[in-house]
Amino acid sequence: MSRVSWAALAAAIALALIPSACASPPHTGAPRHACITDFDPNADYFPDKSTVVDATNFTLSYHRSYQVLTVKQPYPNASPESYVLLRCGAPAPQLTGELAHAQQITVPVASLYSASTTHLGMLAELDQTDVVSGVAAAATVVNPALRQRIQAGKVTEYAPGAQVSVEAVVAARPGVLVTAGTDDPSYAKLRDAGIDVLADAEWLEATPLGRAEWVKVFAALTGTEKKAGELYGRLRGDYGKAAEKAATARPVEVLSGTMQQGTWSMPAGGGYAGQLIVDAGGSYPWAGDTRTGSLQLNFESVYAKAGFAPRWLVTSDWKTLDDVLAADIRYGRLAAVREGQLWSASSDYWERGAARPDLVLADLVAILHPELDPDHEFVFYRQVTRG
Repeated sequence: MSRVSWAALAAAIALALIPSACASPPHTGAPRHACITDFDPNADYFPDKSTVVDATNFTLSYHRSYQVLTVKQPYPNASPESYVLLRCGAPAPQLTGELAHAQQITVPVASLYSASTTHLGMLAELDQTDVVSGVAAAATVVNPALRQRIQAGKVTEYAPGAQVSVEAVVAARPGVLVTAGTDDPSYAKLRDAGIDVLADAEWLEATPLGRAEWVKVFAALTGTEKKAGELYGRLRGDYGKAAEKAATARPVEVLSGTMQQGTWSMPAGGGYAGQLIVDAGGSYPWAGDTRTGSLQLNFESVYAKAGFAPRWLVTSDWKTLDDVLAADIRYGRLAAVREGQLWSASSDYWERGAARPDLVLADLVAILHPELDPDHEFVFYRQVTRG
């Protein structure tokens, strides 16, 4: 469809949703109990405010009846985007400058479409899974409550085969669609049709705590700033305690990553996974590489530098040694495989791990230094058995 056609479709749907001229919450579906009923321009409608401590890719500011969320890099190499999060029931502010054309999203939202499972983990920590009404891929969802909602038809899969169904999203009119920090041509079509699209790019944060702090973005969307502040303060403290404990032990050599399409994907030292290893009291040959993301290496170069490492950490869904060797017979040459010290993260790691780096770190400390916490109960990682 053309841009005009999308706008026409959105207008038709919006008109169909207006039952009468009586006052009602905006089409974004904000909960009635959260809406302002008697607006006072001098009142502060955000008594609980978030302060950003560790994240570097977003900012939040407060302006009585609205807050401004700015995502500095919505996706790699993109320009900053700002969003005006307007308290339900407040009049739209007259904004100028860079905010004059910013999306205005009514909060708290009652309907959210999620493009990434990491959103679901953060919303679960805030007890806000009921707000989720759409997910990109239903098969990847782990949270039991959300799985029930999917089975009950309360949560829609809107991007089967990784292709966003623009028509379906426009028809559903969620309060907001939160992206996975990627660029997609469908997002422009959705915005043209009146659907609010907000960029979540926590994966571009270089630190575990920086990623976890994006829970405050979801708190801003759901009106749960107080809960997010308490959660983040607690997990930040627990993360620091675990790192301090690990620092008392001698570092253990670690191998990380796996072969993917003939290339070993190794976390660089300047990124999220690299810092987790170091904070857990581990060391690996690429820790000094300050780049973020992953390094693309061949098997022999990895084997030469880290084939002797006594621990191997992976995020593949391997359960037995047979699974490992079926993926690549060369893995059998690695010391960690021979000694039975291969540890794999569960599928829940991808959904909840970003929100709870304190629990991830506690698992890693127990793997690398079991003497520091002999009674540790693992949350994400499990030891791959010999079969």
